[in-house]
Amino acid sequence: MRAALLQMDIEWGKPAANRAVAGRLVRALHDTDIAFLPEMFTTGFMAADTALAEPMEGPSVEWMRCTAAETGIALAGSLIIGDGRERPYNRFVFAFPDGRIDWYDKRHLFSFSGEDTLYAPGCARVVLEYKGFRILPMVCYDLRFPVWSRARSDYDVAVYAASWPQARIGAWDALLRARAIENQCYVLGINRVGSDPSAFYDGHSVAVDFFGNVMGRLAEGEAGVIRTELDHERLDAYRERFRAWEDADRFTLTV
Repeated sequence: MRAALLQMDIEWGKPAANRAVAGRLVRALHDTDIAFLPEMFTTGFMAADTALAEPMEGPSVEWMRCTAAETGIALAGSLIIGDGRERPYNRFVFAFPDGRIDWYDKRHLFSFSGEDTLYAPGCARVVLEYKGFRILPMVCYDLRFPVWSRARSDYDVAVYAASWPQARIGAWDALLRARAIENQCYVLGINRVGSDPSAFYDGHSVAVDFFGNVMGRLAEGEAGVIRTELDHERLDAYRERFRAWEDADRFTLTV
């Protein structure tokens, strides 16, 4: 599967402008199956403001659906989504070229910024399938909770869409490689660059293989695209040769 990680400089609170930037990046891609966008890629990380929440029938999801259909490239990224309940979700939306829409709602809300007071937490761990790969979608702070990401022979690629600030970027770098090694899977981390009213972001988007080796990384602080190819045969051969996953602890996850 040929993937692209889009490291964007997101304009604060300007969905139309950010969709336009993302659209230019996606339309410039060739020989790509799926493109991943950062957390809240249309607005910036608005943990303390839900005024720009959209319904699933709103312009941002529709933009994802139409762009995927037009380009033949699946799109995935996090949006502020309200579904009529009291609090909206930080929702990782997947739009596939055939018109399907699926999603995962961020489970671990960032209480340090007050996200937990305005947003509703997700209640389900989701695994999606595309091009023969089982994909585990996660959002930013989820990365710090390894049990939520623990592979139980149920996924091949873990994807983290994030707005992870430069002040804690060392943890981002270390934990992405750790998740790949401990779960014997590919890991894709998509972060943003630029700044918002509360933080500065310098990217460090990265593609990591199941050994923990970096397959692609962008220069620090620069907007751009990482292109990488995920090889199912190599992954399967490694898991068969080094069967550490068989010795993993058995547990029941409750939410």
